[in-house]
Amino acid sequence: MLTTETLDDATGIRHGFFTREGGCSLGIYRGLNCGYGSDDETDAVRQNRTRAMEKLGMEGVALTTVHQIHSPNVIEVKVPWKLDQAPKADGMVSRHEGIALGILTADCAPVLFADANARVIGAAHAGWRGAKEGVLGATVGAMVELGADVNQIQAAVGPCIQQQSYEVGPEFQSGFVDEDRGAAEFFVASTRAEHFMFDLAGYIEHRLRAFGLEQVDVVDVDTYTDEERFFSYRRATHRGEPDYGRGLSAILLTG
Repeated sequence: MLTTETLDDATGIRHGFFTREGGCSLGIYRGLNCGYGSDDETDAVRQNRTRAMEKLGMEGVALTTVHQIHSPNVIEVKVPWKLDQAPKADGMVSRHEGIALGILTADCAPVLFADANARVIGAAHAGWRGAKEGVLGATVGAMVELGADVNQIQAAVGPCIQQQSYEVGPEFQSGFVDEDRGAAEFFVASTRAEHFMFDLAGYIEHRLRAFGLEQVDVVDVDTYTDEERFFSYRRATHRGEPDYGRGLSAILLTG
């Protein structure tokens, strides 16, 4: 489990970006696969989620996740919901103790937020589409509605696919730059003609700072190349594998 210094120092907050190590899933899901959306054994995923909460030192805490759809939708979590009642969204906010907000990723970036003074937390699933279409700003805005101060919100961008592994086409690049000229700095030329390498984590940090966040940590690891520790949708696709595991990131308020 990886953590960041900024959120580690936040009073009354626990968080973690889990690796795939320490889980019970097998085969292509080997390790701590926490995604019920995969074709892994349901019992294995359930046990992996339980182990994750134990790693946080919060055994028995309700891990709450949403049905992620690469959207800007954000939900306030007041009480945990059943798995089959999970709303379609890509961001969550809460001010209630004992509820772990969980984000599932396999190359997309998990982003965890906290205003420790206001005791408001948030979590977002930020792939390129969600980051571009507003899930980050929507999560920050929802936290402010719960009493957070944007100048006090701390954010941590978790493990995701890094620029050296993320080749995109010209339409992808122009879609970002046409909306935000400043996004051009997050693209460098690929070895393939008219293609680019995209810095997803850098772009997310850029967007967060544009919203007024001053404390942003970025976990600099590549989910695509670090197979021992992370699942990767793009790696599985390039290998022609039928499915892939999902890594978990979580944050919660403690007493």
